[in-house]
Amino acid sequence: MNVKNKLSKIFAPLAMASALLAGSAHAQFQSIDRVVAIVDNDVIMQSQLDDRMREVRQTLSKRGNALPPEHVLQQQVLERLIIENIQLQIGDRSGIRIADDELNGALGTIAQRNGMTLEQFRQALSNDGVSYEEARDQVRREMVISRVREYRVADRIQISDQEVTNFLASDLGQIQLAEELRLALIFLPLPEGASPEQIRAAESGADDLYRQIQNGADFAQLAIARSAGENALEGGEIGWRKAAQLPGVFSEIVPKMAVGETTAPVRMPGGFYLVKLLEKRGGEVNALVDEVRARHILLKPSAIRSEEETEKQAQRVYDRIMAGEDFAKLAKNFSEDPGSALNGGDLNWVSPDAMVPEFRAMMQQTAVNEVSKPFRSQFGWHVLRVEGRRATDRSEDLREHQARTALRNRKYDEELSLWLRQIRDEAFVEVKL
Repeated sequence: MNVKNKLSKIFAPLAMASALLAGSAHAQFQSIDRVVAIVDNDVIMQSQLDDRMREVRQTLSKRGNALPPEHVLQQQVLERLIIENIQLQIGDRSGIRIADDELNGALGTIAQRNGMTLEQFRQALSNDGVSYEEARDQVRREMVISRVREYRVADRIQISDQEVTNFLASDLGQIQLAEELRLALIFLPLPEGASPEQIRAAESGADDLYRQIQNGADFAQLAIARSAGENALEGGEIGWRKAAQLPGVFSEIVPKMAVGETTAPVRMPGGFYLVKLLEKRGGEVNALVDEVRARHILLKPSAIRSEEETEKQAQRVYDRIMAGEDFAKLAKNFSEDPGSALNGGDLNWVSPDAMVPEFRAMMQQTAVNEVSKPFRSQFGWHVLRVEGRRATDRSEDLREHQARTALRNRKYDEELSLWLRQIRDEAFVEVKL
């Protein structure tokens, strides 16, 4: 028995009772909800589609984007829901769960980024006609999808040291350090194994869009109506990218474009792309990092040594240092930090930002060649000696980190696009609209 028949049987008695109470033989039965798409082992309901359509309309209106025809918008939104549903089912089968405290932390971060308290965020949602529980569910779904992508896509990307070296030596690497680009794109897909006729038809459609844009048509509106890219409903906007993150020929073309300019259609694996440059930004790399050379002695409370006894032991060690005994020897004899004890408590040069708050604070207020009084951190009781301070130029490390991140993002974007197409093609999808 299909879902529609089941619903009819469930609601039939209610419809009959309603007709009797109304005293009319012409009382009408109104469907409460219906399936609009079957996706593998799940369904998408009309109510879900309606809710998402309403959200998209509100978002586009706030951005000042004109709405495309209703059937075009509906098709785009339904396709987005289908892709999300497939990923959520993958997450469910993989046992991915988002704990309540993690979800609450994410919501708190969202509120903070918008300059609100959590209560103000609740009120803002209510003003927009969105319940807090609906928002929680949506954020939970987005976190599951993000984790699915992390496991299925990001973990497969490997960046070698040689790739980083080659990138930094390239002209493209130099551009990468200089600027970022805010972009929007339109993607017109080609089916796998497309025939020459299908390729010509897609190319003709891409050329037509390019002509419209050159004649003043709104790029965002065309993206909403025509693009098959994941960000179509955002007017095609994909945010800020380094030039090195752009696939193929775009990494050479786009940095040379003027803001507001759109590329002619470019054939890439999977289809045709048009990219618009919305904005540029860049700045000098500032990689001077304050570092401290320090030694410490750590004493930990345990089952056989109470907190009070540990504090007293730390005080005795401090008194011996003040009496002239060698800090390094005492660290070797007493410190319970396995990472530094054998080296006389030497932590080498470290950034204070890498230390826990209590240790960082004591580091900052202790002068060079001085020893701190015993203090408590989450690890136990410490005695600290500062042996030097310096500002280190980490520009090379930063450039390597930026190169590795850019190469990873570049591979990630390509891999994600292919993976989304793959899971969409492999899923059983039946649209009921």
